[in-house]
Amino acid sequence: MPDSGPAFSVKIAETEAELRAAQALRYDVFVRELGGSGEMVDHDAGLERDRFDPFFDHMIVSDTATGQVIGVYRLLRDDQARAAGQFYSEDEYDLSVLKSSGRRLLELGRSCLHPDYRGGMAMFHLWSALAGYVERHRIEILFGVASFHGTDVAALAQPLSMLHHNHLAPPDLRVRAQAAHFQTMNLVSEDRLDRRRAMLEVPALIKAYLRLGGFVGEGAFVDHAFNTTDVCLILDTARMNERQRRIYTGGRAA
Repeated sequence: MPDSGPAFSVKIAETEAELRAAQALRYDVFVRELGGSGEMVDHDAGLERDRFDPFFDHMIVSDTATGQVIGVYRLLRDDQARAAGQFYSEDEYDLSVLKSSGRRLLELGRSCLHPDYRGGMAMFHLWSALAGYVERHRIEILFGVASFHGTDVAALAQPLSMLHHNHLAPPDLRVRAQAAHFQTMNLVSEDRLDRRRAMLEVPALIKAYLRLGGFVGEGAFVDHAFNTTDVCLILDTARMNERQRRIYTGGRAA
């Protein structure tokens, strides 16, 4: 009988040990692999953490054969953000247009997979579980920052400009990078875009949001602490067409 690959389980972390496993994976990816840092990063213990962790739900995917946490997604509903005092990404983006909409919001962040599980089914399981979470909590708008590796904006001119010209959010969803840190994404005129090159340079997570009908906010944020250039992604579930909804829910009825 052919090997069908690893089996996975997905849950919200409930114990301190599960949270530490998520933070350890984040350390491996965001600190060791990508060169990031932060005020509360624990290099001795190998944990990437911050002051927002106690307020988030931490969705973890594990390889059932080994019990190892190999993927994580951090989720913050609007009621949890009120308890935290803000959404995590408000340090980077003005979210007023979303917060004043009266709609149920969910902020996503710290998405990562162990390198051995990238390109396989692990991310599918995370997305499917996320769809269930969204349905359970009646979430209407999902958003969060996603990152390009590196802080050289000139090197990212093609993909950033492509996102600005082709995927800019409509006014009712258009968050904007905070004025003090605003980095324009309109770096290459539309007629000078190399669309194939630009799309090849867009990270897989951003492409996934675009396939689901997601948009980007206006302006990028250069995060020197994490060695990334961030864009804000916004997904309005009401705007998803049926094909996109089937992709998002893994083919199950929404």
